[in-house]
Amino acid sequence: MISLTANLFTMWKRIIFMIAFIGATLLGSSISYAAYIAPPSTVGEAVVLIDADTKEILFAKNPDKWMHPASTTKMVTLLTALELKGTQLDELATISSYATSMEESNLGVRVGDQITLEAVIEGMMVASGNDAAVVVAENVSGSVEKFGKDMTRIAAKAGAKNSVFLNPHGLTQMGHHSTARDLALIAAYGMKYQMFRDKVANDYYKVPYQNRAPVTIRTTNHFIRNKYPGANGLKTGFTNAAGECLIASATRNGHTMIVVMLNDDNRWEEAVQFLDYGFKLRGVI
Repeated sequence: MISLTANLFTMWKRIIFMIAFIGATLLGSSISYAAYIAPPSTVGEAVVLIDADTKEILFAKNPDKWMHPASTTKMVTLLTALELKGTQLDELATISSYATSMEESNLGVRVGDQITLEAVIEGMMVASGNDAAVVVAENVSGSVEKFGKDMTRIAAKAGAKNSVFLNPHGLTQMGHHSTARDLALIAAYGMKYQMFRDKVANDYYKVPYQNRAPVTIRTTNHFIRNKYPGANGLKTGFTNAAGECLIASATRNGHTMIVVMLNDDNRWEEAVQFLDYGFKLRGVI
């Protein structure tokens, strides 16, 4: 009788333990599901969201697909100029007729203009000037061809593994390509430097020509224009081959998120959605 009672007691302990275990498992699953944050949907052909501080990829769609980068190329032009010229950007730039022959969009520099290389770089980023990009290339490396090789090398230093840059402006050229992942890594690398951050965040810029009246220009980046909280960059792009492109960055409470969207017809809205998503994942409101 005592043995039977002991057996029944042991059996009930096991049943109670199993019920408790199943309940805890279901509760844990419920909590995990409740904590899950669904990523936004995207119509972009290639999209990457990166935590710029840790380099962790938080979302990726076709991250390594070779794409036309259009004027997001100018981000690499900026980084290359900063890496190679450093503090020598206050020198007056030489402006060639080839630079002024570039198709739009342009900054509007003229042969004979007296303007520092730094001012040309700043104008290039705000106005997305193809003419300014060529001025930068010719003054930093001596020619567009040599500068393209420098761009590819600096991009690789920043972590890019599938990018080849042949020109400084991003106008369509066979063999000139990048990926969403590479551009995200390059952007994250650049954002470590104050001078880079300063050049990619401007809404307006007064171009300080020394031989003629200054010209005020406004950014082509509607993401910056729309004053998303913490917005601090970075670069737009468009060609018929590339479609609508955007690299958007924002910093909140010391955390920087960057989203790269290539061939994305909904880039302005999706930039906000993906950055919100990234900050939520990091617990930053």
